Amino acid sequence: MTIRRFSAAVFAATLLTSGLAACNASGTGDPAVSGSATPAASGSAIAPSGNADAKQALLNSTNEIRNGNFRFTMSGAGSSAQGQVHEPSQSAEMRVLIGDASSDLSMKLDLIHAKPDSWVKLELGGKSAGSIPGVQKLNLGRYQHLDQTRIKGNKALGFDFDKIDPAGSEVLTQGITEVRQTGEGAYAGTLDVSKAAEAGSVDQSVITALGQQARSVPFTAKLDPQGRLSELVIRIPAAGQNAAQDIKVTYTDYGTATAAQKPPAGQVVEAPQEFYHLFD
Repeated sequence: MTIRRFSAAVFAATLLTSGLAACNASGTGDPAVSGSATPAASGSAIAPSGNADAKQALLNSTNEIRNGNFRFTMSGAGSSAQGQVHEPSQSAEMRVLIGDASSDLSMKLDLIHAKPDSWVKLELGGKSAGSIPGVQKLNLGRYQHLDQTRIKGNKALGFDFDKIDPAGSEVLTQGITEVRQTGEGAYAGTLDVSKAAEAGSVDQSVITALGQQARSVPFTAKLDPQGRLSELVIRIPAAGQNAAQDIKVTYTDYGTATAAQKPPAGQVVEAPQEFYHLFD
């Protein structure tokens, strides 16, 4: 079995691929995300602002992300990730869970990037895990050091410190087609995801399946008191073989993230060939 296009840097895109859905036997969305995109009540004390002002506020809200010092979470389709990016030290780390005990195949990954090196600790589970070639070489309980010459230019295994936002929120906000303010720091509207494949948060196959629906996908967003993006929820409608789902991204601790800690040398082995084949 092959897991395609998996990486922390494009984790949100992975949430939306049919390949992941096939690995998730339950086929259900993340219960923590369900219903999270409900806009603020219409009786809010703050009158809705004009579309232009609201959109500019959201465009501005992603500026701080470029500084590369924040923590984040992403969830949807029965999967989740949490981590931090620390541009000052050229490092990042994240923990990813895809599927659960009821899934045909589940994956837990603990990833560490400290330029120019990357490590991953992998745990495979589920009834299909035993059929993966070389599985006994992958569930090691140790960090596997990745050969950068093998993953150079491959978004599926690396972390691009020139594009440090795992969700590509800046690109997504540029695709907003309609937005209104619904409360203090709260917004709702639609965005055109047909132009957002480069964001890493919407897979091209899903965009194709959505057709014209891709041009008007509902979303909600929240800003912190400093006007920085703190939450973005995209409600992807059902299309083709893909069930409707909410994708939720949060940002916290702007400016206070810390450098990723490299794994102790005694806990590191070189990644085997089977690992790279798993992500071909």
